[in-house]
Amino acid sequence: MTEKEKGSVLQFAPFQSAVDEGFWHRLSSLKLNKFGIDDSPIPITGFYAPCTNSRVSNHLSLIAESLPPEPSEQSSVATSLGNRNRCSVPGILYNTNTLEGFHSLDKQCLLKAEAKKIWDDIHSGKAEEDSAVLSRFLLISFADLKKWSFHYWFAFPALVLDPPATLVDLKPASQWLSLEEAESLSAACNEWRSSSVTADVPFFLVSIASNSRATIKHLKEWTSCQQDGDKFLFGFYDPCHLPTNPGWPLRNFLALICSRWNLEKVCFFCYRENRGFADLSLSLIGEALISISQGWKDPQQVPNAVGWELNRGKKVSKCISLAQSMDPIRLAVSAADLNLKLMRWRALPSLNLNMLSATKCLLLGAGTLGCQVARMLMAWGVRKITLLDSGKVAMSNPLRQSLYTLEDCLNDGDFKATAAVKSLERIFPAVEAEGVVMGIPMPGHPVPSQEVRNVLEDCRRLQDLIDSHDAIFLLTDTRESRWLPALLCANSNKIAITAALGFDSFLVMRHGAGPIGTVNDLKAEDTINLSAGMGNISLRDGDREQRLGCYFCNDVVAPVDSTANRTLDQQCTVTRPGLAPIASALAVELLVGILHHPHGIYAKAEFANSTDTGSTEQPLGILPHQVRGSLSQFSQMTLVGHSSSSCTACCTTVVSEYRNRGMDFILQAINHPTYLEDLTGLTELMKSANSFELDWDNEVDDDDCIEI
Repeated sequence: MTEKEKGSVLQFAPFQSAVDEGFWHRLSSLKLNKFGIDDSPIPITGFYAPCTNSRVSNHLSLIAESLPPEPSEQSSVATSLGNRNRCSVPGILYNTNTLEGFHSLDKQCLLKAEAKKIWDDIHSGKAEEDSAVLSRFLLISFADLKKWSFHYWFAFPALVLDPPATLVDLKPASQWLSLEEAESLSAACNEWRSSSVTADVPFFLVSIASNSRATIKHLKEWTSCQQDGDKFLFGFYDPCHLPTNPGWPLRNFLALICSRWNLEKVCFFCYRENRGFADLSLSLIGEALISISQGWKDPQQVPNAVGWELNRGKKVSKCISLAQSMDPIRLAVSAADLNLKLMRWRALPSLNLNMLSATKCLLLGAGTLGCQVARMLMAWGVRKITLLDSGKVAMSNPLRQSLYTLEDCLNDGDFKATAAVKSLERIFPAVEAEGVVMGIPMPGHPVPSQEVRNVLEDCRRLQDLIDSHDAIFLLTDTRESRWLPALLCANSNKIAITAALGFDSFLVMRHGAGPIGTVNDLKAEDTINLSAGMGNISLRDGDREQRLGCYFCNDVVAPVDSTANRTLDQQCTVTRPGLAPIASALAVELLVGILHHPHGIYAKAEFANSTDTGSTEQPLGILPHQVRGSLSQFSQMTLVGHSSSSCTACCTTVVSEYRNRGMDFILQAINHPTYLEDLTGLTELMKSANSFELDWDNEVDDDDCIEI
């Protein structure tokens, strides 16, 4: 006891934490994409190494690889084994769903639970097999994914010796050992640290023989080493740089030594380095005396534990904000996808964000509808958008067309297609938008001979655009401008969605599949694009039921010039301002529904509360064919219209004629208004209707009269 009276209480330098930004980015990704609202504890891995600087301690670090890998990823933690600069330490993460939940965690209970794991590992012998478990750690956190701020608190559980250990002596290892012993120990440490088998083993035994030869051994070799009669040092990788204190890992090492091996006098070796090699002038050797209470001999009685990391000397959590340091584009992408990823937590687990982001959308028309549809598509996670329009931004446009400002109207106005793309990129820099300045050739608008070549080139370009996209929105002002896109979509079997406005009414509809659209009819490249981007869409019409109609299927006349001999209010799209956002939103929702429906473009028309939908209702709800609405009545109804065998845009006759004659057919349809009616039989149908006579019965029977 006289030696204890001469000594002082052994004090340890606390562990310090360091978290790389990559850890928080990866945690955010896992939270959004994998964990959701599941707040179960997550196993993580921390890394530390011996001190390498006489002025700075090493930290226990967390990096992106500290978190568990995705099923498709190879674990990088496994590949870090044997890395001398990354000694792995097991930890546990409790990430709460709310800030209130973070603050209300029972921190003392969590700390005691981790301390019990260390205590059990000591008594089971696991700590001698895998000494890294002596440095287990705990992390609690809350990730605010709206503000990109993270609240967190580390704990490094340490079993409290009772009574505390007494420090008898502590000095640099070079002063403790003889010159021969120091040289031999340095060589042994360098060899231990150079081996891929032992480089990251943080606790070890040092045996020094009578001939001054030092040997380093694993903890599990303790029993066999006692027979040698050598003197022993209990070594550990010390992250601390202080010349007066050993580092935090020694605390649980002493707990193992006294409870497992019943030693009362311990010589410990705080191993430290300089430029990657053992530095015995920086390393410390100390002598401590330990006497423990009877309770320590009972494996069921867990000692008290300490270890919550201090923040500037106070027991409070830390908070870090990454909003300022993040790349603005990356921050925009994360924020834009936040709402969609939150949908998958509870409301819509089957939402396929990869499919949406890969879907290529072509918007024909960059006016009131086109602007709204483009923004709605981006809100749903669609990243590939092409806008086609030949017009320029006029002074009357910015108030109704949300992508334009006054600057776009100046100097005769910018082209809508290019101005819209610039606006989309300002709103969301990660969008892959393209503007195409081009008019759409239309029936009823004859082409002068000198313009034929240019018009046919526009037709071919439009065909190429439709073939290279997955979904096409028909958002133009006139009926006849929708004819050629409707035909080309039917020919290529593309998803086509029409939105059309009246003064206070609207129509939103999806076109049915093409009349002869099968997998073999599609180009190989298109098939690859579709299967890659929309893997759940069937390209086979298994039911062979009547196709859904297109925009022109209910017409009995061919499209003609609808702007000729019209007043200004009849030439412009004069609508109630609230109409376009409603129709645009429904058009985009219709596309998302098609993409997520198992039958895709072949899905039958569905109605609310219908028992004949052919399948159970999908997670996004019903998938109607047409939605017609009226603002004057504040009403909306879903309708279905089947394909017509006399349709001027999508019937088998028209599509076959286009495939056989190509651009000659289109040119004839444009220049001769009645050609399409003659081809499809509408001319004969109208003649039959006009010649139909009703045989009226003019005789009156008195019995049929009612006396009033």
